[in-house]
Amino acid sequence: MVNDNELKGTTTIGLVCSEGVVLGTESRATMGHFIASKDAKKIYQIDDLVGMTTAGSVGDAQRLVKTMQVESKLYKMRRQENMTIRGITSLLSNILAGNRYFPLMVQLVVGGVDKNGPGLYSLDALGGQIEENKAVATGSGSPFAYGILEDRYEENMPIDDGVKLVIRALHNVMKRDSASGNGIKVTKITSEGYFEIEDSVIQETRDAFLDAL
Repeated sequence: MVNDNELKGTTTIGLVCSEGVVLGTESRATMGHFIASKDAKKIYQIDDLVGMTTAGSVGDAQRLVKTMQVESKLYKMRRQENMTIRGITSLLSNILAGNRYFPLMVQLVVGGVDKNGPGLYSLDALGGQIEENKAVATGSGSPFAYGILEDRYEENMPIDDGVKLVIRALHNVMKRDSASGNGIKVTKITSEGYFEIEDSVIQETRDAFLDAL
């Protein structure tokens, strides 16, 4: 169980699309019933074309982010190429498994594009890893997110449609999960780059959903 003094409570989503991967989160962090932050960062760039979403203990997650950013840079310096998504996930899994007596209380999603194409993985606090071929959600709002994702996700969907789906799912989660809220952050990753979707685009998409009701 995560200590109530740690920032926690979240929803994160990952989607595999035809051109790449979409990662999304909301921006609320809670301590029990207290909203500790309204602008919490939960998507991190790990490598040129790799991102990671975090749920759980903020301190543990930030430690892992810094570790993986350094390891990715070192690998690139030594091998003159980027680490694969599977390689990054395997290293993360080993780090988590090595701390099982004092586990890092996190739930992670790692996604991006490498020489093998788009890749998406989820990891639990003890190092278990699952390759996700379609969509995945983590955190307190994940049950609500899956209701939207399972209804609307389509295999090989265009990445811009994937962005809209992630925004729709998070928009609905924030209406039902008290630990999720305040704002939406979305990143899309293709072979052309790592792109953070502008807040104005996210708001326009949310407005379009409301107008359609």
